Amino acid sequence: MAEHRQSRKRRYITWGVAGAAVLAGAGIAAQTSMAATTWPAQKTYTGRAFDACTAPSLAAMKAWKTDGYYGGAAVYVGGKNRGCAQPNLTASWVKSVNTAGWKLIPLYVGAQPPCQTGSSPEKITAATAASLGATDGADAVAKASALGMKAGSPIYLDMEAYDITNKACNDAVLAYVRSFTKTLRAKIYRSGYYGFSSSSAKAVATATDKTDLPGNLWYALWDKKDTTTTDWPWGATQFTGHSRGHQYQVNSKETRGGYTITVDRDSWDAPVAIVG
Repeated sequence: MAEHRQSRKRRYITWGVAGAAVLAGAGIAAQTSMAATTWPAQKTYTGRAFDACTAPSLAAMKAWKTDGYYGGAAVYVGGKNRGCAQPNLTASWVKSVNTAGWKLIPLYVGAQPPCQTGSSPEKITAATAASLGATDGADAVAKASALGMKAGSPIYLDMEAYDITNKACNDAVLAYVRSFTKTLRAKIYRSGYYGFSSSSAKAVATATDKTDLPGNLWYALWDKKDTTTTDWPWGATQFTGHSRGHQYQVNSKETRGGYTITVDRDSWDAPVAIVG
């Protein structure tokens, strides 16, 4: 993601150490059937998207939309590990950019793995994983709802790179993710997950027990390929039915409509926020 928790250099090192993800995992169905009274129809966007550390100004968003290259934009709705201030991100901004035609991707920077190097304001422990996941899940829904992102919207949990071969660490992370996901679904929000194809996303995609894992996977694989299929690292039957996002390039400084923003590029075929 954009520079908000770790330096870009450190993230490349962490990503590289973990190694390339090439193993195919067991299949996981798209999140289309969930236990709830009534689920709003999924709003799907297929096309190019970007994520930036700070939500751009409304003027910049309108200018970039006129340019036509991107149709989706990820925004950091909350989380104690969110690293950038969000002076522009308000309910009014969300409504205005939605009216302008943008498809928004809500991202929540939750607690990070206990074995992750470096410091984070909020970290998972084995003892707190389930309770913390529930607390953060409820907070994510509250933050998204306050911005005008309605029930049925997805919220993507941001999990940075970590050593998934550390079983205790990985078990704690998955316990947290399951609790976060269950909380979202109980509140009629779809679950999504951002992670690295070499580590955090791989942990979810290749988990033997698929119970309560997110139904939409946004994988970071910086190969500069605008696709969610040809470089998909796992089984072809996993996360099908419009359930994939791919962050394929980072730190791209771009000028569109007179506004320059440094963004990460994404190929998108997955749920986006329901606004209005």
